[in-house]
Amino acid sequence: MKALRQTAEYKRLLDSRTRQADWKNWGPYVSDRAWGTVREDYSHDARPWDYFPFDNAHKRAFRWNEDGIGGFCNRMQNLCTTVAIWNGRDDRLKERFFGVSGEEGNHGEDVKEYYFYQDGLPSHAYMRMLYRYPQSEFPYADLVNVSTRRRRSEPEYELVDALPQDLADRRYFDVVIEYAKVSDDDFVCRITALNRGPDPDTIHILPHVLFRNTWSWGYGRPVPALTQDEDCSGDGSAAVRVTHQHLGTGWWYVREASGAPVDLYFTDNESNPS
Repeated sequence: MKALRQTAEYKRLLDSRTRQADWKNWGPYVSDRAWGTVREDYSHDARPWDYFPFDNAHKRAFRWNEDGIGGFCNRMQNLCTTVAIWNGRDDRLKERFFGVSGEEGNHGEDVKEYYFYQDGLPSHAYMRMLYRYPQSEFPYADLVNVSTRRRRSEPEYELVDALPQDLADRRYFDVVIEYAKVSDDDFVCRITALNRGPDPDTIHILPHVLFRNTWSWGYGRPVPALTQDEDCSGDGSAAVRVTHQHLGTGWWYVREASGAPVDLYFTDNESNPS
């Protein structure tokens, strides 16, 4: 017990319990999947599991929570950081985990992705996960079509069944996402992409910072803002000023390990109806 009390993590948890610091305020509270859940159901036909399908998730604003890959946020999920990636072949960014809904899967809901949570501290002062991203086009339609046709007595149709040779040849990227806290309200994220395949290939990494939409539902809440700011870090990072009525003002920095210039893209929209 004495050795345990000498660790930095014990001190963080003690400070959190005695309210000397709020180490648990920021953590992995972004849902792996928010689409297709009854939480986001506003249907009038008693089909809550079908109201918000995966194909709508990149076009519509969530109301009650956000989702994403390797997400990190404050406990109220006001401000979220997630990781989007693209292999140059998919018809969309890989922003969230894909799966089949209850009616599409022969055994009900099932995520058709490969990801692994590898490490984590109770205070969330350090966390690491691995996401395995195929280099070929992700078989969204094939996974749904085959899963829908299969009977309950048959095995589930998985990503390894849809891309057997690609996975056997290790034609995928291992994307490692790590978070580490400098203090209870200051953290860093490192994203490392490893090409496991036999040939050179390209992956695009797009770290995201976003607000959960709390202003479009008739409550008159102030709209938060993300604006490009002057880099004050001195390391060539691109800087974004974050302004929120509850969080106050903060900064989000992003830097390429090679030192290459970083481009910032702002969507500033709530939904993409097209």
